[in-house]
Amino acid sequence: MVHPDTGLEQDLARLIVASLSLETTAEEIVPEAPLFGEGLGLDSIDALELSLAIAKAYGVQLRSDDERNHRIFASLRSLAGHIAQHRAR
Repeated sequence: MVHPDTGLEQDLARLIVASLSLETTAEEIVPEAPLFGEGLGLDSIDALELSLAIAKAYGVQLRSDDERNHRIFASLRSLAGHIAQHRAR
């Protein structure tokens, strides 16, 4: 897996906070912490909204029926890694 630079992780954290109107700051999102459940506490509706924001910002399509979603959305770091691999150049 490609490890994204911390700049992409920080940008993505800001996108997550802004697009989901979270009551946390981008700096408070731990890159390895889970985005769903115990971690950031996101749900499936958040995943859909985030997918749309990522598509618009990075040109990366995330499909709801992709069996890899549990790995892609596991953490900020894994999501940033997926974007780094697949974003429009």
